[in-house]
Amino acid sequence: MTDATQAREQAHLDQVIDRIKAAEQEASQKIQSAKKDIDTISGDFNEIRMNTTTYSGMMDTAMSVRAQQQLLDERENSWQHAADRLGTFRRLEAKPYFARIDFTEEAGQTPETIYIGLASFADSPDHFLVYDWRAPISSIYYEGELGEVSYDTPDGQQTVNVKLKRQFQIEDGVIVTLYDTAETVTDQMLLAALNNHSSTKMKSIVTTIQRTQNRIIRNTDADLLFVQGAAGSGKTAAVLQRVAWLLYRYRGNLNSSQVILFSPNQLFNDYIDQVLPELGEHNMVQLTYYQYVNRRVPRLQVSSIQERFDADQEGVNARASQLLTSLTYFNAVTRYAKRLGRDGHLRFKNLMFNKKAFFSKDKIAELYYSFNQNYNLGNRLDATKQELLKMLNRRISGEMRSKWVEERIQTLSKEELDVIYHEYGGEFKDEEAENKYLARRIVMEAFKPIKKAIDHNRWMNINAQYIHLLRVTPKLVKLADFGLTEDEWAGYVDDQLAALKEKRMSANGISVYLYLYDLLTGKRGQREIRFVFVDEVQDYDAFQLAYLRFCFPKARFTLLGDLNQAIFTHNNARSLLQQLGTMFEPEKTKVIQLTRSYRSTKQITNFTKAILKDGEAIEAFEREGELPRVLTVPSEEDAVNQVVATLAKYQADHDTTAIITKTLTDAEKITALLKEAGQAVTLIQTENQRLAQGTIVVPSYLAKGLEFDAVIVWDANQAKYQGDAERQLVYTICSRAMHALTVTSVGPVTDLIGQIPGELYQTK
Repeated sequence: MTDATQAREQAHLDQVIDRIKAAEQEASQKIQSAKKDIDTISGDFNEIRMNTTTYSGMMDTAMSVRAQQQLLDERENSWQHAADRLGTFRRLEAKPYFARIDFTEEAGQTPETIYIGLASFADSPDHFLVYDWRAPISSIYYEGELGEVSYDTPDGQQTVNVKLKRQFQIEDGVIVTLYDTAETVTDQMLLAALNNHSSTKMKSIVTTIQRTQNRIIRNTDADLLFVQGAAGSGKTAAVLQRVAWLLYRYRGNLNSSQVILFSPNQLFNDYIDQVLPELGEHNMVQLTYYQYVNRRVPRLQVSSIQERFDADQEGVNARASQLLTSLTYFNAVTRYAKRLGRDGHLRFKNLMFNKKAFFSKDKIAELYYSFNQNYNLGNRLDATKQELLKMLNRRISGEMRSKWVEERIQTLSKEELDVIYHEYGGEFKDEEAENKYLARRIVMEAFKPIKKAIDHNRWMNINAQYIHLLRVTPKLVKLADFGLTEDEWAGYVDDQLAALKEKRMSANGISVYLYLYDLLTGKRGQREIRFVFVDEVQDYDAFQLAYLRFCFPKARFTLLGDLNQAIFTHNNARSLLQQLGTMFEPEKTKVIQLTRSYRSTKQITNFTKAILKDGEAIEAFEREGELPRVLTVPSEEDAVNQVVATLAKYQADHDTTAIITKTLTDAEKITALLKEAGQAVTLIQTENQRLAQGTIVVPSYLAKGLEFDAVIVWDANQAKYQGDAERQLVYTICSRAMHALTVTSVGPVTDLIGQIPGELYQTK
């Protein structure tokens, strides 16, 4: 690129930055003006004279208040709009854009030039100096090479002839580098981005979006978009840009509260929570699947992420888990619930008052089954609830004459009486009327827990119903298909009953429990949610995904993950795509494969893909680095010394280093040993912690989705990582490394690494 070209582009950039600074000043003045108006209007509220002596006076007062409120709302909206614009201008000032495109719409035309950045900027209504990367026209930058390129617009597909693609690296208003290219994004630009150090926060990737990622981001056709991507292929980053694009594309009809992302753990939520704000959007709802279900069962203790990782995955428990997490069982629970409306097997509870049955479970059952057979579960429940409320209201009159009510009236304090009389707002006709009012108030207050129990369906015994479902499971599915006998299943159910009595629930059971409850109570899901994203979908089972589909019936789903990284579902992950095919219409399903890995150096990617049986499908990006190291030592003391020496090197070269262990126990142990050796390390014990700069120690199941400049795998010996079941776990751990990887082992290293060709790693 000639110096003259760079000088012309710098002059253009300087002009754009000057316009942005002017717009910043204007927005700041509008903010100050709006704030001043808000303060004035708020003060004027105190000047409104309240005239409540006549009907017309009340109307005039109400109209004055409403007019002032409308004026206040208008100025607050003006203030917010100016504040949002100012935030956009400040983001643009240092790096207004990252690309330029010259194109013609018809042959013989003078080429039109547009610049693309994080947000749009115009110095007049029809004169855009920068186009938002999400604008339809910007798609031609990501989608094609020079020449004819088609792109989608709200009015249909358009075709243009691209004459020039130019990419910029801009730092603090200065063009550092620029490239002219026929490609979407040059390798130089990607290398510049990928050579950066990792951070405790994920960054946006709008400057380096690849063509396949662009198709993920801008897809509008699929009800199910399934993104299978190798570790480090940018699938999560692309999907976060997809959320930003959707909020832009459907502006006015979609807001961030209608988008929900299920992530692998809370640590990961914290890692990605700056991507959308960086792009000028509010964060969508972010939570883990178990946070979602846990908040509905506050009285139950559901297995934690650590307990799920450490759980027994052998024998009867493993086979029972395979049954409970299957699509077969989801369909069986659906059939079971439908029968309950007819067959008299629904379980009820007494509603208690003063240690006696206020409404007996037999009376509730009689009511429930008294309604027409044509009633569905939800209608039958609503009808029963309404009848119970009527009965409750009738009981109020009878209870008002009880001795305990009379005694309570006598003990009412002056403060309590003042509150009651104030709410009554008038004079009582006589003492009898006063006592009657007080008695009704006291009984209604006492009956509040009963009304709440009726409203919240606590007259249904969901715990007993769940156990009944488990007991009759041999009549609903063929146990033999899951390698189970009836005696083995009965023993398993006994264990679940014992746990439930202690208010504990297994990770497999909670989805079944809640789906059963939702069916019995006629819930229809959260219909306002429009888009659901599930990250690390390989660690979900078919029952969970079917349940999410039930919970969000109006939503489009984007599922992303890497079937090679399944650390909770293991073999089930392989049948996931097949089972998903029965939940969504085939013609509304799209699968996109990302095989190129960008996170790690070529040497680390080649090493990690050799761990897998079919790793050859993964393509390494041409970014050079050192070969990974595999250090086998005879003792734990030697291994600690190796880690200390490695940390000295990594801490000099990199910003973040993670020591990844298999379990939390391992993490606690190596942390203590390193601190004894004088090393400053941060132990990540729970998913609710935040990532810290420097060196962290983290168990494998909390490292999902994260990336670090350098990774040290602690004690990957044959005893800890045995057999095929651990292959995906070892791959997941090693593939967290961006620039450097060291594997330590006390004694022989696991065969999963030992079988890797020797030329792919070093031993010093």
